[in-house]
Amino acid sequence: LRAIYADMHGAAQAVSRIMAQPLVPCALEFIDGAAIDMVRQHSSAELPQGAGALLMIEIDGPEAAMAESQAAIERAARGDGLLDLRVARDEAEVRALWATRKALSPALRNVAPKKINEDVVVPVSQIPALIASLAELGERHGITIVNFGHAGNGNIHVNLLVDPDDSAQMARADACLDAVFARVLELGGTLSGEHGVGLVKRDFVAREIDPASLALMQQIRHLFDPHGILNPGKTLPA
Repeated sequence: LRAIYADMHGAAQAVSRIMAQPLVPCALEFIDGAAIDMVRQHSSAELPQGAGALLMIEIDGPEAAMAESQAAIERAARGDGLLDLRVARDEAEVRALWATRKALSPALRNVAPKKINEDVVVPVSQIPALIASLAELGERHGITIVNFGHAGNGNIHVNLLVDPDDSAQMARADACLDAVFARVLELGGTLSGEHGVGLVKRDFVAREIDPASLALMQQIRHLFDPHGILNPGKTLPA
């Protein structure tokens, strides 16, 4: 199913209703209004004007239960702000609906040569607040931000579109990313859902995890790596 909403608030309400069903989808993806605009400009995907959020919903299960599950998901998807709801009836229609989501990455490459892609997580109820904050932060720092991700668990892929050869823009992107992480934590979220910490997020970890917990983590790490030779300098701040 592909459901398009006038704004992220309507989409988030639909996500809450969908995830409250006895049988939840096997996939529940979203893209925000900025991403929809880019897909519309750089692909042949048919999307209604005024679209502020899009959900891609996929269900699976025993064939005997599919009709009932689909009907329940359709009912849950309907609500305030729904602009369009399409249901795929065969494999060809499934591919056609997913084409909208698959058109996003090529569209991003047409806008900027590089994307800084950070995956953060917030409670599903806070997705609209995060998306609104990201729009404000992008405008404040002069950075184009588009967002997509896994709506069912609040995992948002925040994409800052930049030119790595523009040092001034990269400095603004760094400041913007710092503010993004701060806002995520204010909303009760976490800094990483899938991509891990590595080096890029290492120095932000102390904002989320208290000193006592970090000290315990360092002690456990030292037990298994007393000489500091396993991936040194990553994940935990010095």
